[in-house]
Amino acid sequence: MTAPRSLLATARSDIPSSIVVFLVALPLCLGVALASGAPLFAGIIAGVCGGLVVGGLSKSPLSVSGPAAGLTVIVLAAIESLPSFQVFTLAVMLAGVMQLAFSLTRAGILAEFVPSSVITGMLAAIGLILILKQVPHAVGYDSEAEGIFEFTTGDGVNTFSRLWNSITGSVTPGAILIAGVSLAFLFWWDGARPKQGPLRFVPGPLVVVIIGVGGNLLLGLLKPEWKLLDRHLVQVPIARSPSEFVNLFSLPDFSAIGMGAVWTTAVTLAIVASLESLLSVKAIDEIDPQRRTTDKNWELMAQGGGNIVSGLVGGLPVTSVIVRSSANVDAGAESKLSTLLHGTWLLLSVALIPAVLNLIPLSALAAVLIATGYKLTKPKLFAERFKQGWTQFVPLVVTVVAILFTDLLEGIMIGMAVGFVFVVARNFRTAITVAHDGNDWLVRARRNLYFIHKYELQKDLGLVPDGANLMIDLTSTNYVDLDNVDIINAFIKNAQYRDINVIIRGDIAQKTAPMIDAPLTEVRYT
Repeated sequence: MTAPRSLLATARSDIPSSIVVFLVALPLCLGVALASGAPLFAGIIAGVCGGLVVGGLSKSPLSVSGPAAGLTVIVLAAIESLPSFQVFTLAVMLAGVMQLAFSLTRAGILAEFVPSSVITGMLAAIGLILILKQVPHAVGYDSEAEGIFEFTTGDGVNTFSRLWNSITGSVTPGAILIAGVSLAFLFWWDGARPKQGPLRFVPGPLVVVIIGVGGNLLLGLLKPEWKLLDRHLVQVPIARSPSEFVNLFSLPDFSAIGMGAVWTTAVTLAIVASLESLLSVKAIDEIDPQRRTTDKNWELMAQGGGNIVSGLVGGLPVTSVIVRSSANVDAGAESKLSTLLHGTWLLLSVALIPAVLNLIPLSALAAVLIATGYKLTKPKLFAERFKQGWTQFVPLVVTVVAILFTDLLEGIMIGMAVGFVFVVARNFRTAITVAHDGNDWLVRARRNLYFIHKYELQKDLGLVPDGANLMIDLTSTNYVDLDNVDIINAFIKNAQYRDINVIIRGDIAQKTAPMIDAPLTEVRYT
């Protein structure tokens, strides 16, 4: 009896969360497609493939995949340079095949080398970007497509100048009213949602959509000049018949498979999409309430499968996406059923009710994304890292600032570089302790000795005077770099000429090779 109840409880959590993710994903799928210079429906296709194909193959319980803002610049350049969009989708399909190869080579392990402070910074930066990028939509300034994360867009306008222009020059009263009411409801609902009863399953973003659609219709009756026009609403392609809907899908142009530009695009997409997916899955694992760990190599295989299918049916490349995934976590999802259902809702809605979707104000969806962004970048997050010390706080802040002023991948690379500087700095801290009592000396390694500890070891051994009794204690180490072994070897060989009796504690043969090669009459092991 326990298992069915558990499955029912999971479904009760995952169905509402899937609706939240669907409402977050819808404008982002369309916005990424628009910013990429692709057909709008290509973004929907990628969202569906991310939900159903990647969601079905992945072992990640909470990650949600779809078209990614981080690829828009690459995709736009590729579409403009290749002969047709169908040639581009061939490159998407080939990128998926390459990701399968990455999976077989176990490239997923690369994600484990990203410092946690950088991952936290990435989440916080995306939260800030969501807020900054969605405020213009909340006030009715819809000149920039949804889902754009770059600091400077192709028209030369940056995040802050667009924000300023939206507030000072293009305020739409109806949009502000809808966004304000929606935001107030979302923050109120977080604290007021009942813990028992059917209302606990009602997702706040769904209510916000109802508020937005109903509010806009009401404005048309009570204050027509405030009613939002079509350019302030969702714009989903509408198919007038089943055959017209099928025609929105397209096959790749396989005749271009010999083009060098196709393969160059495929390699670029495969590498960047894989990096984004690995980083996203790593981040979602860290905010998973159950702290489950995703098999990163398997995830590359799942992403590859999603890109193969998306390319085959005319979609954009897919990656694991932090915005949708974090919304999934925040909505209380427990399994990948939520991901699968969100893909199902995307497909059914654009097939059956596109006209209804086109009634949703962008300002209402902006409120949902602003609330999501706030949860990713709460001040508490920065305070917690600050308490952990500068080695955690500085990489976090650098990552946030770098992503904010560049783009996602470039900012992460900068954050990783700073993070690794701190890692190296920590390893430069004293690793060796020296003590002596009269003529008896102790040189003790407190942790593993690597190349960077050569100078410290050589300096400390140089303190030992002639005629001393020296113990070199290696019992706290699991590994001694060969360069340090050479230093110990050289010291021991010289010790017989300085009347120094050396004892090595700990069998270095088990830590590295070659074994210290001094005569046993001069060196004793304990």
